[in-house]
Amino acid sequence: MKASTFMLLLAVMLLAISHICVVAEDREQQVKKTYIIHMDKSQMPASFEDDHFQWYDSSLKSVSNSADMLYTYRTIIHGFSTRLTAEEAELLEKQPGILSVLPERKYELHTTRTPEFLGLGKSEALLPASDKVSEVIVGVVDTGVWPELKSYDDTGLAAVPSSWKGSCEVGTNFSSSSCNRKLIGARYFSKGYEAALGPIDEKTESKSPRDDDGHGTHTSSTAAGSAVPGASLFSYASGTARGMAPQARVATYKACWLGGCFGSDITAAMEKAVEDGVNVLSLSIGGSLSEYYRDTVAIGAFSAAAQGILVSCSAGNGGPDSGSLSNVAPWITTVGAGTLDRDFPAFVSLGNEKKYRGISLYRGTSLSSGLLPLVYARNASTSSSGELCSPESLIPAKVAGKIVVCDRGGNPRVQKSLVVKKAGGLGMILANTDSYGEELVADAYLLPTAAVGQKAGDAIKSYIASGSNPTATIALGDTELDVQPSPVVASFSSRGPNLITPEILKPDLIAPGVNILAGWTGAVGPTGLAEDKRRVTFNIISGTSMSCPHVSGLAALVMAAHPEWSPAAIKSALMTTSYTTYKTGETIKDIATGNPATPFDYGAGHVDPVAALDPGLVYDAAVEDYLSFLCALNYTTTQIKLTTHKDFTCDSSKKYSLRDLNYPSFAVPLETASGKGGGSRASTTVKYTRTLTNVGTPATYKVSVSSQTPSVKITVEPESLSFSQAYEKKTYTVTFVASSSPSGTTSFGRLEWSDGKHTVGSPIAFSWE
Repeated sequence: MKASTFMLLLAVMLLAISHICVVAEDREQQVKKTYIIHMDKSQMPASFEDDHFQWYDSSLKSVSNSADMLYTYRTIIHGFSTRLTAEEAELLEKQPGILSVLPERKYELHTTRTPEFLGLGKSEALLPASDKVSEVIVGVVDTGVWPELKSYDDTGLAAVPSSWKGSCEVGTNFSSSSCNRKLIGARYFSKGYEAALGPIDEKTESKSPRDDDGHGTHTSSTAAGSAVPGASLFSYASGTARGMAPQARVATYKACWLGGCFGSDITAAMEKAVEDGVNVLSLSIGGSLSEYYRDTVAIGAFSAAAQGILVSCSAGNGGPDSGSLSNVAPWITTVGAGTLDRDFPAFVSLGNEKKYRGISLYRGTSLSSGLLPLVYARNASTSSSGELCSPESLIPAKVAGKIVVCDRGGNPRVQKSLVVKKAGGLGMILANTDSYGEELVADAYLLPTAAVGQKAGDAIKSYIASGSNPTATIALGDTELDVQPSPVVASFSSRGPNLITPEILKPDLIAPGVNILAGWTGAVGPTGLAEDKRRVTFNIISGTSMSCPHVSGLAALVMAAHPEWSPAAIKSALMTTSYTTYKTGETIKDIATGNPATPFDYGAGHVDPVAALDPGLVYDAAVEDYLSFLCALNYTTTQIKLTTHKDFTCDSSKKYSLRDLNYPSFAVPLETASGKGGGSRASTTVKYTRTLTNVGTPATYKVSVSSQTPSVKITVEPESLSFSQAYEKKTYTVTFVASSSPSGTTSFGRLEWSDGKHTVGSPIAFSWE
């Protein structure tokens, strides 16, 4: 080939590639996505005569003749959501009166014995009267509700609170009679979901508040379900199931669907919940971390908190990795997960006479007596990751009639049991890998199964590899109570530090989130798999999705006892009365490591609701405190308005500090030996200011501090605080003098105020950067 011909062909190829790239880029520009548009209402032209909806429409039509508004917002933000191309979004952002044009984010769900474990059953005389609790309305943003469950029985409840402004929306398989004096409201929000993924298929999903997933029914009945005697899952965890605040009212807002939870729907749901008059708002959902002014949940939660609504959110299921938290805004109560003192044992017996303990919720035909052939899935698969038992990965000829060992991870645990069953296996041993350690989560498997920890799993796999004809059998036990130690921090529970604002310690606290029994949908079986034809009224599942509604319901109890308290005061009461040690004095353990857990794992500790009703002192905070916090973050006036829905300009003559937010815990980032400027530093001194409000009787409180490390000296001034009347406020200062430590070092301490009756505790987390 001549050089000139080659060059001509090369030029033609490059031109073609360039054309393809241009076309692809043009297509990308033309693809429409959902955006949430924040408007500055103060800049609305007078010609619209205070008709902001007409103004919104005019602004939208200035860049797109075809776009329609999905939702308009007026309570938690001013603005609307719509579908735009990238070019249209860019043009709209340049229009007058537009604060921001944010791409919609997709959020995910963070997916009986509990009242007794928390001490509620033994302390009913200390709890607020039922008529007071029945005035509290718990709103739940989730996957909807299965209203026929006895968890929503309204027997004995008086008329719906007069403050309620909500409604019971009618839709597929849901009528106005689905609500009652217990389930007082139900709405659904699908416009963002349908705009992103197309029209809802009403053969598989109800376009109504009805719950087709189970998650929303489980969370709302955990928070405030009525007492239901004789509840269980296949006779496991049998007893009376009731929510944390069984007399409180429930309102559900379905913003999560089988394809996920979309930001425009969540914003609309939170807005309606605020307008309807809920008192507590529970969201067991989360997404990737972002600055507060770009975070849908944080923005909605601020407006809710400003109107006296406590917002409780799940911390996330990203543990045990550090810095894996969601929902870290200081006006949100962020909840991690711990275990209960209840277990569902299953036992593996091997042909070498070794026995191992695991866990299972299987209830069906047991394995025949005697030992069965045992095979490791990796040796019975054509897949390079055959040990995970993913769909259609097993070779039936190598599995049929055997017990199969599958590794945890990669695909749902219950799905693995279905894969084994379809391949002809008779049983499954689900083995934890080092990613999961010794954490055991119970599931309602589709064939005899025992889930075992990493140590047992490794031993079983070693037995298989060591000789010919390995055999085993699985035996299932009954529910065990008073399992110790408990609680322990769940391995999946997301951990600190707070990557958005390291000066705010998160999570705030932990609550039961492992193997929780609560109400379930009638639309799917306990595994959620299409092949699972079993139907149950209660299910046992795990996640910070389960711990969040525990705190939501407990917050409702505290609110009923103290209706005059702010959301910050209620959160403070729950945090400062939490416990961090067992009755033996040992620190709560982290199941991921087997070692003592830290405030990055459990925050202030494990919730103690009875103590929270009488905390003695609280760390209160108002809207003004959070505005000062945002100023300390150097937010602009526009960013503050996006976050708070308020016009506020930071005072340039005032020095704002993150250390002065009146938070019930302390996170203390410290400089390393080299310092940020590169020079050597012998020590670092930082001061934090806090104000305590007396919510008890007159008393004098004395302070005590402890620290795990001699590298930090802690002094408190003054060392005692005397309160002579209710709601009196006293301020104190904590000074931390820290010697240098290597970057990445962490250590912990604790500060407590006590009058002999009350202990007001705050965790301290030190981290050298």
